[in-house]
Amino acid sequence: MVADNNLGDIRDVSIQDEMKSSYLDYAMSVIVSRALPDVRDGLKPVQRRVLYAMHDQGMRPGSSYKKSARLVGEVLGKYHPHGDSSVYAAQVRMAQPFSMRYPLVDGQGNYGSVDGDPAAAMRYTECKLSPITESLLSDIEKETVDWTDNFDQSLKEPSVLPAILPNLLVNGASGIAVGMATNIPPHNLSEICDGIAMVIDDPTSNVDDLMKVVKGPDFPTGAEIWGLSGVRDAFATGRGRVVVQAKHILEDVKKQERQRIVFTEIPYQVNKASLIMKIAEMIKTKKLEGVSEVRDESDRKGMRVVLELRRGTSSSLILNNLYKQTQLRSSFSVNMIALVDGTPQILNLKQTINHYIAFREEVIRRRAEYELRRAKARLHVLEGLRIAIQNLDKVIELIRASEDVVAARNSLMSEFKLTEIQSQAILDMQLRRLAALEIEKIENEFKELTETVADLEDLLSNQSRILNVIKTETLQLKRKYGEDRRTLINETDLREWKREDMEPHLEVVITLSKGGYVKRILSSTYRAQHRGGKGVKGQRMTKDGDIVPYIQVADTHDTLLFFTDKGRVFSLRVFEMSADQSRTSRGTPIANIINLGPNEKVTAMITVSSLLEDTYLIMVTKTGKVKRMHLPLLRNMNKAGLNTFKLGKDELVSVSLADENEDVVIVTREGLSIRFPSDQIRPTQRGAGGIRGIRMKTSQDVVVYSDVVNDDGYLLIVGRRGKGKLSAFRHYRSQNRGGSGLLTLKVTSNTGKVAAGAIVSEELVEDSEGKLFLLTDKAQVLRTRLGEIRRTGRVAQGVKIVDPGAGDAISGIRVLEDRRKARKEVDLESLSIQSENIEESENIEESENIEESENSEEK
Repeated sequence: MVADNNLGDIRDVSIQDEMKSSYLDYAMSVIVSRALPDVRDGLKPVQRRVLYAMHDQGMRPGSSYKKSARLVGEVLGKYHPHGDSSVYAAQVRMAQPFSMRYPLVDGQGNYGSVDGDPAAAMRYTECKLSPITESLLSDIEKETVDWTDNFDQSLKEPSVLPAILPNLLVNGASGIAVGMATNIPPHNLSEICDGIAMVIDDPTSNVDDLMKVVKGPDFPTGAEIWGLSGVRDAFATGRGRVVVQAKHILEDVKKQERQRIVFTEIPYQVNKASLIMKIAEMIKTKKLEGVSEVRDESDRKGMRVVLELRRGTSSSLILNNLYKQTQLRSSFSVNMIALVDGTPQILNLKQTINHYIAFREEVIRRRAEYELRRAKARLHVLEGLRIAIQNLDKVIELIRASEDVVAARNSLMSEFKLTEIQSQAILDMQLRRLAALEIEKIENEFKELTETVADLEDLLSNQSRILNVIKTETLQLKRKYGEDRRTLINETDLREWKREDMEPHLEVVITLSKGGYVKRILSSTYRAQHRGGKGVKGQRMTKDGDIVPYIQVADTHDTLLFFTDKGRVFSLRVFEMSADQSRTSRGTPIANIINLGPNEKVTAMITVSSLLEDTYLIMVTKTGKVKRMHLPLLRNMNKAGLNTFKLGKDELVSVSLADENEDVVIVTREGLSIRFPSDQIRPTQRGAGGIRGIRMKTSQDVVVYSDVVNDDGYLLIVGRRGKGKLSAFRHYRSQNRGGSGLLTLKVTSNTGKVAAGAIVSEELVEDSEGKLFLLTDKAQVLRTRLGEIRRTGRVAQGVKIVDPGAGDAISGIRVLEDRRKARKEVDLESLSIQSENIEESENIEESENIEESENSEEK
């Protein structure tokens, strides 16, 4: 195609080919000229240009600081034809002690912070080279590296720095190129130098050998590495995942009987300000319970991120939560890609060290060649001077007889067989050099240079000597700049701690009011009192008429099952409930914990340690209907709960656990009870209804209690007015299901209606530790000893256990049972609990009959 003369040469090309070619050119430019470091000196082009410009401008460690703007202008004008922000950003990063393990630039002024604060503008900051950077630039004037033209071919710049310092490994690198990225962690200089010496001494050393001296990355911000598997992967393959965790200390606040957590070091490249904001947000949204405040007390002495814990809060639990949900535990993904002969390659630790050794071998060889040339040139001159001194009178005569300098030079060359250089040196020699001492200096210099030339020639012909020089210079660098590790290494691989692993086993009391407030508090909060006491305030009510009929004593690792009047069941691990610090607090609305429907309320609450194959649920309704269901049918429970009973207009009021061939006892409000074998209730599925368990004599009578019978134990019955009794089960004969039952408490104005019942084992009848908990409508809680309650016959009224006071009445009781039953366990993996964390709790320990046997052992 012929082009218009005004447009120049126009060619038809395929856009596909042009895009491919142009993009590849762009990609290679980014890879080679911007994003990836050179394996030899560990620097990107912009970093190399900044350091060389500082060296060229005399910004040495011993000099005064100079403005950063001056340096940036120097780099832009001579070597780096890009934006000033890229040059200044490179300079700033090389000066940040939290970014570089060994900063290459000594900065003065605001160079940013670990909080993510930006550096001040370049017109405000000053800089010069750090002392350690001299080891990157030493011998650069001795033709040790190749030089290339700058962007306008007006100057030369080094293609690489001589680099005694193994910078790629000790300071690391990160960069995103086109189609690839590098992320190399920093390491400890002393360890890397020892590793280099090891490879020089034994080239067959492998990764395991190197890991004996190079323990792992050493980050400028310290912290702690957990596990060596990721470190070994990175060292062996160039890729790996290193888990880094913050360091902390615990401080006791003795006056307030609590602790505080202080983080003194955080993982590399974590923004401290953002981290604190994240923790504060977790506290605000109740995702981090037990922490009252987080604040930053960091100063020039060091880092201090302080978390104030509430009294009774487990520091281990808080730490585990923080490590899981914040960057206090983070991973550094190692991807050791660097340029080798201009080509990006992924390198392992030994390959990187080998490339360093090969480069240093080349540098030392070129340095020796340079010094040899200089020594030979000087030796050549000294040989001429020695000839002149030995023939001094003849030399003076020839010079005086010559017409000019050229004639004198030619005369010397022809008379003494000297070269032009030697003759010129004789002519340039000052008369003072003819003194005896000066002549001696020339002889000594000649002798020293002769030895130097021989030594350099031997060095160049002996590779083992070159390697020994590399080792010597590397170990000298270690002695001068080496220091202890900042990042500790815990060789134990970090396991994923579940919340239940961090929770202590505590005996707690769970109460639930009819108004829907649930509360968890340590059982030790309620002291044991003598029979007839008034108890202590247990829960502050907020609604008139709200009573507390439901109480459970459980271990914090148990699972609570909440059954509603509609026949639905929800589950929750006890340790997931908020621990109330005060026994008088009202607790948490149950609606905030489980998804109750409109007008739905909890009517039964039991605790289990695990789902057992041979365990059943015995469910009793308000009208006396009963149902037996296999406990493992509660698998696959989600936040919506499960339907367990087809009720119609009836209401579920009582749930208990039973084994095979156990008897069931049902107690009504009017004091009637019935005992019958549980095998008279055919096991049914979750959606089925129930069958008649007891026939009510009046329409006003309702079921208040049911449980399984302990043949060797007692039935504890407590009336609303605080009277109660213990009756042996031998007084209760087994009947057929569906009958009217027998009288178990003669209801009078002194006893009140039946409030609640409980099964008491033979072992607990002589209880002297306070195993009985009683609740009143006004949330009074009494803990008393079962041994103080008189054992009577089936129809007796009993004795006064607690005085509820005027306007109050007993609403619920619970017995803390020591006895456990050994049962076959099944996996609870499919039992989903109400909060997100519960999915991590898959194996719950041994079951216990909740109504009969509560676990009181402190583990």
